[in-house]
Amino acid sequence: MLNRVILIGRLTRDPEMRYTPAGVAVTQFTLAVDRPFTSGQGEREADFIPVVTWRQLAETCANYLRKGRLTAVEGRIQVRNYENNEGKRVYVTEVIADNVRFLESASRDGGSRDDSGGGHSGGGNASGNSGNSGGYGGNSGSGGSGGNASYGGNRSGNNSRNNNNDPFSDDGRPIDISEDDLPF
Repeated sequence: MLNRVILIGRLTRDPEMRYTPAGVAVTQFTLAVDRPFTSGQGEREADFIPVVTWRQLAETCANYLRKGRLTAVEGRIQVRNYENNEGKRVYVTEVIADNVRFLESASRDGGSRDDSGGGHSGGGNASGNSGNSGGYGGNSGSGGSGGNASYGGNRSGNNSRNNNNDPFSDDGRPIDISEDDLPF
C-alpha cells in the first residue's frame, strides 16, 4: 500500500505555528494548487489543500514561508476526526508533510536570503492522534521519530537569469505532451 502526495502550489496565507503541550512545534498552512484543466468559462480552478508540518520542519516553514510563495510539498494524506462542541463528528483531511521545497527565491518576497531550490525535510509525525482528538496535543509523546531536519538544494550565489535551475519555471513555450506519453 502507498500513501504519498506531491503538491506544487502557492500559500494562501502565512503559516501558523503552535506548540503541543509536550513542546513539539506544529505549523499549518493551506496550499492553492491549480487544476490541470480550465472550467467551461476558460478559468483555471484551484484546490485549497491544508498542510501540516512537525518539529524542525514546522519551525523552518514558519520562519521562511509566506503568503503567495511557490512551494512544493511531499508527504502523506491523513484523515482525522473529532467531536466538536455541538457533539457532531468532524472529519479533517490534510497532508502531513515530510519534505517542503521553496521554489522561489526569498529575495523575490522581500527577504534577504537566496533559498532558490532549497528544501527542508523533517522526520516523523508526532501527532499521536488516534483519530479522536480535535487538536494536535493529545498523546504527542507517542509516534514519530527524531525531528532532525536536513537542508539541501542549490545554495550557489549565482543569481544570473541565464542559470535557471528551476525545473518548474515557465519558459513561455507550450508543453508538447500526447496521450502516448502518459503512463496511465
